[in-house]
Amino acid sequence: MNAIELELFRHFLVSIAEEMGVVLRRSSYSVNIKERRDYSCAVYDANGETVAMGDHMPVHLGAMPLSVQAAREALELGSGDVAILNDPFRGGTHLPDITAVAPVFLGNSKLPAFYIANRAHHSDVGGMSPGSMPLAREIYQEGIRIPPVRLVRRGGDARAGVVDREMLALLLANVRTPVEREGDLRAQLASLKRGAERLEALVQKYGLAKVQANMRALQDYSERMMRASIRDLQAGVYEFEDCLDNDGVTGAPVWIRVKIAIRGDSATVDFSKSDPQAAGPVNANYAVTLAAVMYVFRCLIHEDVPFTAGILRPIRLIAPEGTVVNAHAPSAMAAGNVETSQRVTDVVLGALAQAAPDSIAAASSGTMNNLSFGGFDSRRGSKFERGSMFEYGSPFAYYETIAGGMGASARGAGHSAVQTHMTNTLNTPVEAFEHQFPIRVERYSIRRGSGGAGKHRGGDGLVRELRFLTPADVTILSDRRERGPWGLSGGTAGKPGRNTLVRGKIATPLPGKTRIEVREGDLLRIETPGGGGWGRR
Repeated sequence: MNAIELELFRHFLVSIAEEMGVVLRRSSYSVNIKERRDYSCAVYDANGETVAMGDHMPVHLGAMPLSVQAAREALELGSGDVAILNDPFRGGTHLPDITAVAPVFLGNSKLPAFYIANRAHHSDVGGMSPGSMPLAREIYQEGIRIPPVRLVRRGGDARAGVVDREMLALLLANVRTPVEREGDLRAQLASLKRGAERLEALVQKYGLAKVQANMRALQDYSERMMRASIRDLQAGVYEFEDCLDNDGVTGAPVWIRVKIAIRGDSATVDFSKSDPQAAGPVNANYAVTLAAVMYVFRCLIHEDVPFTAGILRPIRLIAPEGTVVNAHAPSAMAAGNVETSQRVTDVVLGALAQAAPDSIAAASSGTMNNLSFGGFDSRRGSKFERGSMFEYGSPFAYYETIAGGMGASARGAGHSAVQTHMTNTLNTPVEAFEHQFPIRVERYSIRRGSGGAGKHRGGDGLVRELRFLTPADVTILSDRRERGPWGLSGGTAGKPGRNTLVRGKIATPLPGKTRIEVREGDLLRIETPGGGGWGRR
């Protein structure tokens, strides 16, 4: 292939995924998508294999191809159809992440030329706790579980689809904030429409044969770059283990163990010795584990390589069913996507640090510090009948992840107060947060001195204090509260995080994973872990 042409097509395709993300963000209703940007968009070839991804969420992007595959297998998607799903046992991550998949047909073709998809984290999809990130024991408690179904069906002209109002009504009847959910779902549909238009324009300009040839070439190029990076590693077998503090239900640590065999230009990543699936919601599925492995190995490539299906071709993943890294139904999954994915990343990095010690950083915070809450906002008028539960105000639900410290490396100190590894979201601006929710942010600062010591210090975590102006149901799913993120090459571990509820003058320590009912005036303080240090001082 012509190298200049290939680079141009790489940017063409990535720009389509990025523009899909812009449309999704600007047309969404929730602060979780509009402000935090908890979404991802990607472009796939006719076989459902990745050809371009936006610069969005690693845990979404690596897992989303399995959702595309599930939709293709379950449904015969025609022109104008859009499928949605969130089932973790069919390529989803956890229930709040709803994936929308659409085929792109050209002319009168009976087969799709491409697929496009986006995944957005909805701040509530029902379940036992507001925010749909509960301390559950089974997935049925976590929210509405959606297999591949059509949300949009082909219309009379066989191209423009029509929203299935009955399916939409079923979904909205099972969530706490239906207006916001419908707005975000329609934003996902608008994003897909824009992606399809841009792909059609690309084909109209260059022809289908050239577009498809460059897609294949980009996948092959990514494979060659991945094989070259693996070849640079020292051949051998490397093992590492690390654990989650607990599963939120029992008090025992949950161990994740990996053995990586580097042979020539290929790698085998084996999680067979990891703990069995847990009683609590920290279980990950195969898609999440695959996404974490794909992310780490992509980080080995120094160049800005296209993020395509080719990256995975040299890598064999072994994740036995029934383990915490490939749990089977009906296990609870809410924290597997956010917490276990981070620990999978840590153990793969820890193993590869033995093969390339100067290329791997110490452990970052290792948790997304998930906070979700909901209730009724008495400040906002209710349109519901007196005597109903909504008489007490408009329902609200919120979800956020809170940044921590980045691990230090041979190149320098870790950054402070940043999202790391499998998450790539922003924070919700305080102004937007306080405007929409009955909460006051009383402190939002860097947790000085929380990074590990060493020749290069780990980055510091954050301190976030929220004052509740109304009673609320709060769930915290966090980790690294008992053991700080490890250092490398003689560097020390970062400080573990802490969660505290302050009621009046009494400060009560909270577990890393907990559900509480706060009163009006209560203050919740979350202190996130610092990153590990690198090298001896």
